[in-house]
Amino acid sequence: MADEPTNGELGRLIEALRSEMREDLGGLNSRLDRVVPLDVYTIEKQQTVKRLDDLETARKEDAARVTATRRWMIGTVITVVAALLPYLGALVKGAGA
Repeated sequence: MADEPTNGELGRLIEALRSEMREDLGGLNSRLDRVVPLDVYTIEKQQTVKRLDDLETARKEDAARVTATRRWMIGTVITVVAALLPYLGALVKGAGA
């Protein structure tokens, strides 16, 4: 019988256990406050993927637009040079005569 705790000791042990439980639950609640709910995470991830897809599409459109502009400029320069060659040839022949 000497090994059994007294009622006072049991009360203190129970109170210490309650205190530990409160601290542990408080820590758990503080961590849970920082956790994002799964449905919110899923929606945010879908929006991020959509934004990335939109940016990739815009980048491809811009690249196609730049390529088209370069081709137009090269075509314009070639056309102007081709149109001026006969005139410049006539000027050179006329100056040499």
